[in-house]
Amino acid sequence: MNARHLFTVFAKWTSHATGQPATFVASALIVVVWALTGPLFGFSDTWQLVINTGTTIVTFLMVFLIQNTQNRDSKALQIKIDELIRAVHGANNALLDLEELDEAELDRIRCVYTLLADRARAGEQHGKGDPAVIASTLDPHRHRSRHGRRKEAAEPPSGP
Repeated sequence: MNARHLFTVFAKWTSHATGQPATFVASALIVVVWALTGPLFGFSDTWQLVINTGTTIVTFLMVFLIQNTQNRDSKALQIKIDELIRAVHGANNALLDLEELDEAELDRIRCVYTLLADRARAGEQHGKGDPAVIASTLDPHRHRSRHGRRKEAAEPPSGP
């Protein structure tokens, strides 16, 4: 097993474990015990430093574990959504891989869909997007990979 795989397994396990009610109760009990020991240690700077250091270290490490889990879940979700778009007849394949576009392009596309939704709510299109409007806003020549190279349209994989 390589280090990346071990980290992924550890991150999954930690994410699952820290999301349990028992973990919250245990953490709350640690804080209660710490607070109850305050008078014993005279509410000293060292006593305060113990909780501050402990929570800082845990928070610092958890940020990376949570981000790893969130990134992995986000990638998996994007793949699932891309597959649904690809597989649904009549869906606009130009919407695949939108997460690679820059903010301005995403805002432009969002405006188009907002207008389509407004028209649908007004009863103009009975809930269907105008394919010509959508296609004209989703210029495939403007779609670039995260490395700045233009992505070529690929044939979708054959379905079952």
